[in-house]
Amino acid sequence: MSDAHQPAVHPDVDQRLADATIVDAARTLADDILFPRALEVDTSTRLPIENLERIAEAGLYGLVGPRAMGGAGANHATQMAVIEAMAGGCLNTAFVWTQHQGATNAAVNSPGTSHDEWAGRLSCGEAKGGVAFAHLLRPTAVLTAEPTEGGWLLSGVAPWVTGWGYIDVVLTAARVGASDQPAAGGGDVVWSLIDATESATLQARPLVLSAVNASGTFEITYHRHFVPAHRVTSIQPYDLWRAEYPKGLRGNGSLGLGIAERTARLLGPSVFDQALQAVRHDLDTATVEQLPGARGRLGALTVKMTAGLVAAQGGRTILGDHHGQRLAREAIFLLIQGQTPEIRAAQLADLAP
Repeated sequence: MSDAHQPAVHPDVDQRLADATIVDAARTLADDILFPRALEVDTSTRLPIENLERIAEAGLYGLVGPRAMGGAGANHATQMAVIEAMAGGCLNTAFVWTQHQGATNAAVNSPGTSHDEWAGRLSCGEAKGGVAFAHLLRPTAVLTAEPTEGGWLLSGVAPWVTGWGYIDVVLTAARVGASDQPAAGGGDVVWSLIDATESATLQARPLVLSAVNASGTFEITYHRHFVPAHRVTSIQPYDLWRAEYPKGLRGNGSLGLGIAERTARLLGPSVFDQALQAVRHDLDTATVEQLPGARGRLGALTVKMTAGLVAAQGGRTILGDHHGQRLAREAIFLLIQGQTPEIRAAQLADLAP
């Protein structure tokens, strides 16, 4: 039969097939490459760059990047499934890689020079990015931006920046105004792509973490650090960002699901299976208002599951070469990652007897 007589394939079908392939590739990479090395990475202070390179080779580095730029062009459901798979393989690796998606998205959607300079390179994984914006949730501004000729001067601290030493640029958020302005004080947020290199005006201090310590998580201090205008990806009202932020809380849940799913596989059939299925459903169907509760239930369940793995497999699980203790520490770490006051309260309620 000639091509002219072949039945037409609807574009949506093509997309579903592509998304299924992306998820399959992520799961294979997680099981065959990342998980076998996860303990070695966990006890190291450095993430093997090969882990990141293998993700890029699989076409998964720029998960949110457009296909025309070399990205995966994944839809939301596919993004969640891939993040879960990666986290279940090696949380150190997944934690560095997930930060990249924020930088990619900002460059792709920037209307200016930052788009031309970085969107394609970040989408295909040629360049690697991180993010620095968790501090926007603090009661007062800790990193500020002051307008100056040709750009902005940044002063203050970004307390948590992951991937330092593995990334080229950091998508950085700074509040316009005084450093003591309250979080509810309005004003604007300047978002910019800053080179991930130390200088006279930018210092990086490593943080020692009880889990994911190989992720290269640093505290970055800025001393009137100049950011040229062409590196600004957007300027956004703070109140608008704060209102939009809760809509993105589902993504961090996929990290917890990855740890829970890997734990379930190591446990085998257990009393946790039904609860894991229920919390996954809650996350997938939750409204923005319901997400903190669903995240709280997930956090509590992941801690209980990893504790159950330690209890079920006995004393050897506390040794450094066993996944049980690693997963338990990572479950505790994820209680505070991507956390809001509402999620914190929900987690505490679900952990209470």
